[in-house]
This record gives sequence, C-alpha cells and structure tokens, in this order.
Amino acid sequence: MELHRGRLVDHIHLRTQDLPAMKRFYKAVLAVIGVPVVEGSIPGHGDHFYADELWVDVGEPASHVHLAFQAPDQETVRRFHEAALANGGRDNGGPGERPYHPGYYAAFAYDPDGNNIEAVFHGPADRSADSVVITFEMPKG
Repeated sequence: MELHRGRLVDHIHLRTQDLPAMKRFYKAVLAVIGVPVVEGSIPGHGDHFYADELWVDVGEPASHVHLAFQAPDQETVRRFHEAALANGGRDNGGPGERPYHPGYYAAFAYDPDGNNIEAVFHGPADRSADSVVITFEMPKG
C-alpha cells in the first residue's frame, strides 16, 4: 500500500449534515485540480469520502473552516470557482489577484455547509516534489 501526502498537514476532517451534497460539491471542484475523491464506509462509523488529506463524514456540529487548495495556474483557479458555483457553492470572491503577495491569484466560495474554500495559484515556482510517498508494510501473520 502506498499513499502520497503533503509536507505539513496529515489530514483535515470536516463534519457535515448533508454528505451527498458535500460529496457532489467536492467531487466537482477537486476534479478540476486533479485530486480524486474516494468514497467509503467504516462499520460503526458510517459513510465518508476523502481526497488526499481531506476527510468528510456526517457528524455534529458541522465544521466551519477555511481550506485553500493549490492550483497549477490561473485557468485552474477560474475553473475551480465555476465548478464550485455550479455544484452547490456560493460565491465568496471571484477569481483574481489578491494583495497577499505578488502573483497571488485566487478564488473563494462557500461549500454547501458554509466552509470557505479557496483555490490559489502563487505564481511560477519550482517544487521539490509533487508529494511525499508513504509506503506501508503489512504485518505478517
């Protein structure tokens, strides 16, 4: 078994009251940036979905956080915002330059539960790696 993960965050856990709406929303917006959504169910814990470090399941209370997803270019930021609005999201700032640093290009939307999500392109940059690879050895016996 092999996982690819980022450098700082192990996972982000969101709780929702409407898993189908959240799944539809995140499948659409994450498809734009090339991150697949995986659905599942754990006995005693119920249905869920995850995408890389993001985990979403049903629970109380619903989460309200800010999540910023990396985009490879400005066009992806625009498509992400369009996908968000077309799949149950509400606008919270259309695609454009932001004053955070030169080249910061982002778009914001609220997901169906009111979490503030963002797609951001920081401008041209070189990455040391696309992801961290974690390989598991299954216990014997």
